[in-house]
Amino acid sequence: MDIRWYGLAYLSGFICAIFLAKRNSQRPWSPIQKSKVEDLIAYGVLGVILGGRIGYMLFYSADRWMADPTLLLRIWEGGMSFHGGLLGVTAVIFLYSRANKIKFLSLADFVAPLVPAGLFFGRLGNFVNQELYGRATDVSWAMIFPADPLRLPRHPSQLYEAFLEGILLFIIVHIFARRPRSSGQVAGIFLVFYGFFRFLVEFVRQPDAQFLNKQALLPMFDWMTRGQLLCIPMILLGLWFLRNLYSIKVKE
Repeated sequence: MDIRWYGLAYLSGFICAIFLAKRNSQRPWSPIQKSKVEDLIAYGVLGVILGGRIGYMLFYSADRWMADPTLLLRIWEGGMSFHGGLLGVTAVIFLYSRANKIKFLSLADFVAPLVPAGLFFGRLGNFVNQELYGRATDVSWAMIFPADPLRLPRHPSQLYEAFLEGILLFIIVHIFARRPRSSGQVAGIFLVFYGFFRFLVEFVRQPDAQFLNKQALLPMFDWMTRGQLLCIPMILLGLWFLRNLYSIKVKE
């Protein structure tokens, strides 16, 4: 039986998101009611899939996409971008908040704690599918991935990301969100720490093949990967959301 590990990973992430959203919706400062959670998650699924695919084609395969526009629809061939998925979810939050007269940042704060669970299962899917593995290394825990044509010992970077972006980020965001915060601060914590963790892991993650022999966007930053460049705006935006972290103002 051909198990679609990515499908199982996405399904597990969305189930966890529904469970967490229903629990968090019972907090006095929640911007949505428990009865609205399923609708929000359903729209979020569309945002993740459409945004993730479009983002991958735009950020990582623009040349191929321009040459063959049908690549956008061939999801089964692989290729999803977290940063694209984040933009897709942001669009969903904006549209949902407008339609339901909810403050955008308050809804973003509600959604942010739901994301790490999906990241955790997604990275496990990457590991099982033997993709997005790390750079060659001689550390004692290095792994040889059968799908690697070079068969070199490599960092299991998918597991690093599952721990940092999934488990540790989940703990940080949920502890921070336990009490009322100024609008945007929970989302800010998520953006800063995800960006920081992803930036670190990129040092041991194998760069995408299409960028191995190309400079980054700016010559002075030619040591950066595309993933690191995309994390910088996230971190800066998150810090801007957190600029009033010690303010006594709380969510309305």
